[in-house]
Amino acid sequence: MTMEQQRLFVFAGSYAEAEESGVYVYAFNEESGTLTLTDSIAGLKNPTFLNVDADRRLLYSIAETVNQSGQKVGEAAAFAIDSAKGSIQLINREITVDSTTCHIQRDVNSQFLTVTSYHGGMIGLFSISEDGAIGQKLDVIQHEGRSQHPERQDRPHPHSSFYSPDGKFLLIADLGLDRIVTYKLDTAAQKLVHQSEVALHPGAGPRHLSFHPNGGFVYVINEVDSTITSFTYEKETGRLTTKETVSTLPAGFEGENSCAEITVSMDGKYLYGSNRGHDSLVVYAIDELSGLLSLVQHISVEGGHPRHFALTPNGRYLLAANRDSDNIVTFKVDQSSGKLSFTGKSVSIAKPVCVIPVYLTI
Repeated sequence: MTMEQQRLFVFAGSYAEAEESGVYVYAFNEESGTLTLTDSIAGLKNPTFLNVDADRRLLYSIAETVNQSGQKVGEAAAFAIDSAKGSIQLINREITVDSTTCHIQRDVNSQFLTVTSYHGGMIGLFSISEDGAIGQKLDVIQHEGRSQHPERQDRPHPHSSFYSPDGKFLLIADLGLDRIVTYKLDTAAQKLVHQSEVALHPGAGPRHLSFHPNGGFVYVINEVDSTITSFTYEKETGRLTTKETVSTLPAGFEGENSCAEITVSMDGKYLYGSNRGHDSLVVYAIDELSGLLSLVQHISVEGGHPRHFALTPNGRYLLAANRDSDNIVTFKVDQSSGKLSFTGKSVSIAKPVCVIPVYLTI
């Protein structure tokens, strides 16, 4: 397949009332670094986090709604993507778990979705129907316990779910417990089975994680104390072993800060993390053999409160979603050094939370 038959799109989720646009589609020009809006969808309340199945041209979004008794609950929606028009069309929407959700993820074989409830302390497993629709509720896991911080960690707060590269395991970063809990995905029973867990240092507050492309390292960004913890990962057992923890902030910074997103470049050479408060991206180089990190750069996000960011699939650009300054900002990536530079290009969007760039076949 030649690149001429593919087009780079960027999907964004945001905080929005149901009557407002909440999910956005942009075409991305890789020559200029500019985003052009091609579609937006209203009808969902707070469709903050997204997942895109590029092969099947499907988009999944979380949202929130109320059940029959008036309780706030999670919702998920599936959309078909028209890559010729750069538009999306709703397939279906379903209530998910008995609390609002903050994250949605899809397994490597596109058979299952998991949603994560920060406020409810739970993870829900759902089937994906043949046509890509949100399917049945299969399993719900409730976490228990607490950690050190009196307000942030008084109860479980799972913040994300990430499937291992081989699809055997699901790793849950629980900010409230200071733990990463690993579940085996039992595809036959369609259940999540507790496999192992690892404790972080007290008060860390793990939020999101990223696998190294070699599958042997995992990196977790800790929201509460602005650090990144590195682990070795055993592919056979799903077990994590702690290696080191580094700060996401420059030396001497005294202000309030919390962290949000983390990702590793496709070539495995560089790691990126976001600071909210310092309002920056931190860049680390990854040692090929040990997986240990060395600081490369801090750079302003050209906005406020970067909730999420993503590298384009070829690694040439990074897009940062700045919630409080209502913009998505484009950075060029120097792939030889890992360093970022602001392109001067950004697009206005209300309260963006998630940004996902993908190539789609036209």
